[in-house]
Amino acid sequence: MRRCVKCKGEAAVHLKSKNASFCGEHFVEHFLNQVERAIKKFKMLSPGERVLVAVSGGKDSLALWDALLSLGYEAEGVHVDLGLGDYSAGSREACQEFARRRGAKLYLFSVVETYGVSMREITARNRRATCSVCGTVKRYLMNRLVQETGHRVVATGHNLDDEAAALFGNLLGWQEGYLARQYPYLPPSHPGFPARIKPLVRLSEFETRTYCQLRGLGYLGDGCPLAKGASSLFYKELLNSLEERMPGSKLRFLFGFLEEGRSRFADVPVELKECEICGQPTTASTCLFCRLMQRAGLDPLTRPQVRQVV
Repeated sequence: MRRCVKCKGEAAVHLKSKNASFCGEHFVEHFLNQVERAIKKFKMLSPGERVLVAVSGGKDSLALWDALLSLGYEAEGVHVDLGLGDYSAGSREACQEFARRRGAKLYLFSVVETYGVSMREITARNRRATCSVCGTVKRYLMNRLVQETGHRVVATGHNLDDEAAALFGNLLGWQEGYLARQYPYLPPSHPGFPARIKPLVRLSEFETRTYCQLRGLGYLGDGCPLAKGASSLFYKELLNSLEERMPGSKLRFLFGFLEEGRSRFADVPVELKECEICGQPTTASTCLFCRLMQRAGLDPLTRPQVRQVV
């Protein structure tokens, strides 16, 4: 029988990567310590600071929101309803239930209410990689929101597995620009835009799932239907196979790059100008969001419909 490394009681969780076991109480403590450690190491937030958490209703984003609230940060959530039938209904309900349970503020965007079509239709009309289109639209909408609410920081639930897979893909394709910007804290790219942080960078998907279960967080277990076939899922499978044979590989791979390799890639500053349509900063005459909306036959100047749940 495994014993908790903290209290020597019966262990409920064993982490191969750290060669450590925990009872339920001390695993939650470990999880919160890892979040706080990442925040301090990468200077993400000041104590008690206000932060906007991008929540999908899945395990990672809800675990992050819960952890930030537990650590004393003024964490508010934002959810983009993609209009994907039962999946989106379940995602929205998981976010709303968490907000009600914790008494936290939640901002809701509905793609269908705003543009009259779902994200599936927007991506189909553009004939581009689905995750690329969806990510562009969501980032644009969140940037517009923070300009109204005054948040300085947006937090996302990217975990160790996500970041290691992204690094693997960027190295495989030798994407030097992305490698230069792969970091758990990214400062604002333009005045009025938020900084972006990834406080779960030290924690695996297994750990976020276990945290949610121990904390009784009702999360949506299904993955996004638009992400099927994404190369990142294949990269995760490869890295999981390596992790199984060599526990701790993902952590060493990612943090070795962050501490030793990233500095070798120059983040070349780019000249920004105002988008001719919406006025938001862009490197081209028209920003990518406006181009995507136009290709989909939609008006990029449509004001997003935002609702609040507390």
